[in-house]
Amino acid sequence: MAEPTRRDAASAPQPDLGGGSPVLTGASTMTNSSGSADGGGHPEVTGFRRRSRWRAILRQPGPVLGIVLLLIVVAVAVFAPVISGYDPTRNNLLESLEPPSRKHWMGTDLLGRDVFTRVAYGARVSLSVAVVVQLVSVIIGTTMGVLAGYFGGRLDDFISALTTIVQAFPGLLFAIAVMAVLGPSLYNVFIALALVSWPTVARLVRGETLALKEQLFVEGARASGAADTYILLRHVLPNCLGPIIVVSTLGLGSVVLSEATLSFLGLGIQPPMPSWGSMLAESRNRVMDAPWLMIFPGLAIFITVLAFNLLGDGLRDALDPKLRR
Repeated sequence: MAEPTRRDAASAPQPDLGGGSPVLTGASTMTNSSGSADGGGHPEVTGFRRRSRWRAILRQPGPVLGIVLLLIVVAVAVFAPVISGYDPTRNNLLESLEPPSRKHWMGTDLLGRDVFTRVAYGARVSLSVAVVVQLVSVIIGTTMGVLAGYFGGRLDDFISALTTIVQAFPGLLFAIAVMAVLGPSLYNVFIALALVSWPTVARLVRGETLALKEQLFVEGARASGAADTYILLRHVLPNCLGPIIVVSTLGLGSVVLSEATLSFLGLGIQPPMPSWGSMLAESRNRVMDAPWLMIFPGLAIFITVLAFNLLGDGLRDALDPKLRR
């Protein structure tokens, strides 16, 4: 009878001596395959999926139009001193209420200030408010939502009750009340709008965390002895980034509208600092004889909000796996 060769012995099934290796292998596989929303964990697969998502966004006319409009608004805001040689706060009564011309592309206001210059500098104010407010809202809302969804219990009850109380009031009325207490200023606009905006992010992240913590890769990481901090940072938060990016992008347009409303009511940016809302307020009595005072700031608000909404819709279509199906 022939003895088995070394190759036959190597290819024969080996007995399971420890009984635990399959479990560890499965947990490791689950952790690596789902630690990122891009899936796979392999750099080439992750990079390919990210590139395919960007290509999907760029193939749609809406997001492309939003990106182009947003780039124009940002360029005007950044290069305002170069594009326009006028001071946005300097009065020149000799050129009061001049219609649009080569000298003044969008005309002048009652005090002789160049409207285009004020619109351009107003873009700086609106974009800075939108970015800062959404950044603060994402930080607070993500922290609250992750803690409430992952740990649950009394902490979840407290955070959920807090978000319910804040959202029980209409957002704009709540912001107006905060501004009435703190007083009108740029920094108080940041505070008021951030207090209004964070519950939306918190509820979204809480729902995503409740679903993610029941997934097999989270259970596998917990069974392998991983700390809660590691699980949150490595597995939960990366899979929440897509929805957070989408809701933040869509929220930028809402913040621009809210800031313009507060400034229109005299509770936001104070003169002589240019703001689209305050410019609309100044044009109320000049609608018939100087319509450019109302048209151009209103058009700037419309274009900016439209750009954020189009970009947010495109990101949602690209990042939401249900919509991609």
